Amino acid sequence: MRTHLPGSAVLERTGITPVAAAFLETQPMLVLGAADPAGRVWASLLTGRPGFARATGPHTFSVAGGIPAHDPLGAAVTAAGTPVGTLAVDPRTRRRLRLNGLARPSARGMRVEVERVFANCAAYVSQRRLYDTGDGAELGTPAGAARRRTALTRAQQRLIRTADTFFVASAASEGADVSHRGGRPGFVTVESPTELSWPDYPGNDMFRTLGNLAADGRAGLLFLDWPTGTTLQLSGLAHTEYGPGGRIVRFRLDRTVQSRTPVRWSAPVPSRSVHLTPKDHL
Repeated sequence: MRTHLPGSAVLERTGITPVAAAFLETQPMLVLGAADPAGRVWASLLTGRPGFARATGPHTFSVAGGIPAHDPLGAAVTAAGTPVGTLAVDPRTRRRLRLNGLARPSARGMRVEVERVFANCAAYVSQRRLYDTGDGAELGTPAGAARRRTALTRAQQRLIRTADTFFVASAASEGADVSHRGGRPGFVTVESPTELSWPDYPGNDMFRTLGNLAADGRAGLLFLDWPTGTTLQLSGLAHTEYGPGGRIVRFRLDRTVQSRTPVRWSAPVPSRSVHLTPKDHL
């Protein structure tokens, strides 16, 4: 079995290889999926200077600062262990690494005991340039700056309609997961201020997200305004519909949180694989 991050395959492991550890330590952001104390599932963005997330052994990694208090998952991680899915995605190289397991508070912030590691392919990830990682001291925005609603504003709807990327978190009895979705801007349809839909194209045939949604239905979405650092988190229920045109995922939200991160990225660099054939990765 190959031991490096692949360019066109998905590998599942139970441990963090040295190459995967080196990749994780160069990342300025980490996407995390989990359920909050009320049971709602969210996808959150954790940021910091490269090295804020780093492997501490073949089956553990730590995140400096943990989850910001203003985040919907700020109180989710407990000493008993919270199932989490994490995704380290590097738009500069279009590589991704998923690490799922149990998270607990630690002296550094948060410690994750890894149960599954997935090295995902680079296809259909929009390439971007990193402009700013912030000063390294503040992760996200203060609690008072987070805007919480129960429906999308017009500006938030525009952000979703123009998105070429979002992240979806799900949960089931086997644990939590978070994955990437990518396509042409407009591949996510805003049906109403509380309803979204998107086509579910063939991906890596692992069906982790589809399986979780079929078993549970709770889901969290994360959209980014990459140049400004604005983050939009949605929590609600999702289900998959099957028809002659393929699979469609429909999502109904009941909570939204808009915030901001200090990390800034460029607009997407044109990519043949992203913009000619939209596709996601399950």
